Amino acid sequence: MEQNAKILVIIPAYNESQNIENVIDHLMAQESNYDYLIINDGSTDNTVKICQERHFQYLNLPINLGIGGAVQAGYVYAQRNGYDVAVQMDGDGQHDIAYLKDMLPPILNNEADIVIGSRFLEKEGFQSSVTRRIGIKILSFLILLTTGKKIMDVTSGYRAVNKKFIDIYVRDYPTDYPEPEAIVTAIMNRGRITEVPVQMRARESGKSSITFRKSVYYMIKVTLAILVCRLSYGIRRSKV
Repeated sequence: MEQNAKILVIIPAYNESQNIENVIDHLMAQESNYDYLIINDGSTDNTVKICQERHFQYLNLPINLGIGGAVQAGYVYAQRNGYDVAVQMDGDGQHDIAYLKDMLPPILNNEADIVIGSRFLEKEGFQSSVTRRIGIKILSFLILLTTGKKIMDVTSGYRAVNKKFIDIYVRDYPTDYPEPEAIVTAIMNRGRITEVPVQMRARESGKSSITFRKSVYYMIKVTLAILVCRLSYGIRRSKV
């Protein structure tokens, strides 16, 4: 089935000039039969120049939309070009394309609509900081509380979705820190979600854009967004 499926790897990138070459070189060395698209999210460094010089496949956003807007742009591209599966992976080198062979079968065999690459099933590889792991556990519990679905790695940006959810995310995808909210959206649309174990790496170069202050904002914003998302879908269903 995989040989007949059109698969697109969406790679959002904001100021990833130090990492993007290694990411694409690794992808092409491991899985050259998959299409990919770098979404340059208004970078101010040399990300675009590198893409041009290396003849990478990329979409240039004229302004910074944030991770949610960049990923959604990738979904729009996937929908318009008839892809069967869209895969999100970061442009900072944390995600290993080799694990895609484990993430695709549940979708290609129609066992899942969304597959999340999880750091916490086997607890190997880079596990993030203690503070972030605590935050992830809180968000995981909140999603369990509001939807009844237990997801271990709710902030993982390494995930694959089928054509149904390509279409849904084109219409409805969170903008700011979208990963936990996108899970709630999927659950509310009766999506079948599964996690598979992956190992992640620390950033190869550069700094994360999430500071301590942003981490506090992140927790407050995402908590409220999950509650609002769950409530809004409940109201929609009650009107049907």
